Amino acid sequence: MRRHGARPKTGERTIFGLTTGRAAILAVVVSALALTLAVPLRTYFTQRAEAGQVAAERVQLEKDVAALQSKTAQQNDPAYTRAQARDRLRLVMPGETPFIVQLPGSGAPEPDQQARQQKPTGSWYTGLWQSISGHKGDPHQEP
Repeated sequence: MRRHGARPKTGERTIFGLTTGRAAILAVVVSALALTLAVPLRTYFTQRAEAGQVAAERVQLEKDVAALQSKTAQQNDPAYTRAQARDRLRLVMPGETPFIVQLPGSGAPEPDQQARQQKPTGSWYTGLWQSISGHKGDPHQEP
């Protein structure tokens, strides 16, 4: 039996002051510990990242809930409902005289402007067939 601090037998190699056999056993133990700890550490960091994402999503959902609650409170207000009915539906209260002001150019486009704005439907040969035959349907159908 060898004493601590004694020199190894001749022919035995040493690594960091350990014989090669003991160094190999130490390497196996350290590797086993590293592999044993790797999976739980990876799980911990993954769950930590997910917790951060869930917290950010929760904050956004709380903002959305607050906005929807304020919108609900606003829509429950009769004055807001009346104002929206006047704007959107052009509601006129009894005794009021309605006026609609139409500015020049804000009305419906003129017929020749409508013709220019309409895009031809179908392919070029469909338009050609329609102009020749006077038929407005599918060129492959019988008139």
